[in-house]
Amino acid sequence: METKWLEDFVSLAETRSFSRSAQLRHVTQPAFSRRIQALEAWAGVDLVDRSSYPTRLTGAGETLLAQAVEILGNLQATRNMLRSHQSAGDDMIEFAVPHSLAFSFFPHWLMELRQRFGAIKCRLNALNVHDAMLQLSEGNCDLLVVYHHASQPLQLDPERYEMASLGTEMLSAYAKADAKGRPLFSLPGHPGQRIPFLAYASGAYLGQLVELIVKQADVALNLDALYQTDMAESLKAMALEGHGLAFLPASSVTKELRAKALAPAAAQGQFELAMELRIYRERPGLSRRNKPAAVALWNSLVG
Repeated sequence: METKWLEDFVSLAETRSFSRSAQLRHVTQPAFSRRIQALEAWAGVDLVDRSSYPTRLTGAGETLLAQAVEILGNLQATRNMLRSHQSAGDDMIEFAVPHSLAFSFFPHWLMELRQRFGAIKCRLNALNVHDAMLQLSEGNCDLLVVYHHASQPLQLDPERYEMASLGTEMLSAYAKADAKGRPLFSLPGHPGQRIPFLAYASGAYLGQLVELIVKQADVALNLDALYQTDMAESLKAMALEGHGLAFLPASSVTKELRAKALAPAAAQGQFELAMELRIYRERPGLSRRNKPAAVALWNSLVG
């Protein structure tokens, strides 16, 4: 039995909705349902009355709920006690950041922070967007830094988490530059042309935004996907070798544009999208961490 099953179960008891709890737990509804079923299989009884709406618990479910809340509370208290023995790490701020930001935006941003804020000790955990959000929701980091776009809102409960904006960044198309500094491939291309396309893997957050760019284009973009990955740095490496065109965050190609190794693959203002950079933390009254260094940094950012 996994503790996340109990957390799922408590969430379902609170929301009385599989779909709402799935959003709050950052999983798809089918995955959330499977985890509740796994808990029921472990318990050996039905815990949820699926014949009613809104969802309600069975008698056995009500019994488990009280125990689950106590068990999770005891586990969290034990974890806090264990972490209290690591006081030497109280000044180490833990960030959860998607890969695309870890390689490009974060190093430059951290240098700016140190110039404004002073010395900062930090630990960076680079993950995909979904897992980075889980780090925050499960209390495993102090701060989460992510891209945000209204078309793909992040499912973070505003009553539990607060947000500050760090600015915006463009997601645009780039390709290897030829000897004259022109892109080897460009948009929208010629009629009938198939443009070699370096794509994000299905489900990747930036990939969903690229899909939006393509969908909103006023002309057909004949992109022929020949390579996929969920990491922007890998797409950039492939583009630098001349394999095709890739959509990349502006901060990830600053040096390559300056060196004329890459070139914009579309006219300025075309086939691009502005993303907001956001930082999140748990609200102070609900936070499981409250490191003085992280609190001071947050206050500096929003002050």
